[in-house]
Amino acid sequence: MVHAQRKNLTTKSGLREGKDRSSFAVEAKNRCDAGGLRVTCRDFKMQRPPSISVVTPCWNSARTIRETIDSVVNQHYVPIEHIVVDGGSKDETISVLESYPHLKWTSEMDEGHFHAMNKGIARATGDWIIILNADDCFRPGALAAVAREIQAHPDWDATFGDVVYVDAGGGEIYRREEAVYDYNVLRYGINYVNHQTLFVRRTVYDRIGVYRYREYPKASCYEFTLRLGKEKCRVGHVRACLVNFRIHDNISSTPSGLREIDNEGRLIRREYGVPERWQKVLSYYGRFLRQLQKLFYLGKCDTFSGNWMLEKHKRK
Repeated sequence: MVHAQRKNLTTKSGLREGKDRSSFAVEAKNRCDAGGLRVTCRDFKMQRPPSISVVTPCWNSARTIRETIDSVVNQHYVPIEHIVVDGGSKDETISVLESYPHLKWTSEMDEGHFHAMNKGIARATGDWIIILNADDCFRPGALAAVAREIQAHPDWDATFGDVVYVDAGGGEIYRREEAVYDYNVLRYGINYVNHQTLFVRRTVYDRIGVYRYREYPKASCYEFTLRLGKEKCRVGHVRACLVNFRIHDNISSTPSGLREIDNEGRLIRREYGVPERWQKVLSYYGRFLRQLQKLFYLGKCDTFSGNWMLEKHKRK
């Protein structure tokens, strides 16, 4: 979810020196030798598990970020690093961050949510990078499930998983399960890849770039998802619900915020070769093709649209 515009504040820093990949491997071995993380030895059969960098952008997130951090800690996954990029919070966010000595965090002015994501990506040292917003949470076992699939598919450049939409209190609204990454379905306007479940190799960011937040301040995640396909990246899919995606009142869910996202989406589709006069027609074709893929790969399709489920929830 897109946070409100951040404001300038004096820089505070809790960033600690990053580990390189060799130190990740040593840490994983030590934890395994001590019996503290059986998933590393048993599930990955003594192979070096992929190191994962979790990047959390935040701003005035004191109400939710502790739950987000705990959801990472409770993965019991090694090797991992958690980088938090705060935009200069005025609430108690910094106090929460200071209570977790393992975090690598900074608090300083930035140019918005996606700029903070880019800053975190630049600091990451893991083999794979995942963006987890400060109001969303990993589900139990998410990272181990992703790591198993990554090791089983060494040709993947990126992979994404499924999402559980929850309300402000954490109550489940509905689950969204996908079939495959399809560049054309996405290009026609059906953006079903949530960046909170999108794991990308660090070398891919080095090769194709990061989020174009200045051009698309509200929808640069959509543009990046399309860029993966345009650049011929191999994007896999993990058939598991990886993240609880929290739905609550914020700038991206207001009518004006949604209009801005829609307008940027129209420009992005045009950039990726979909003429504006055909976008509405092709969006229906994309929806139809997506449901066919779900029927083929999952043996089922959606009875109701996700938008309908969310609207039904809001009316309660």
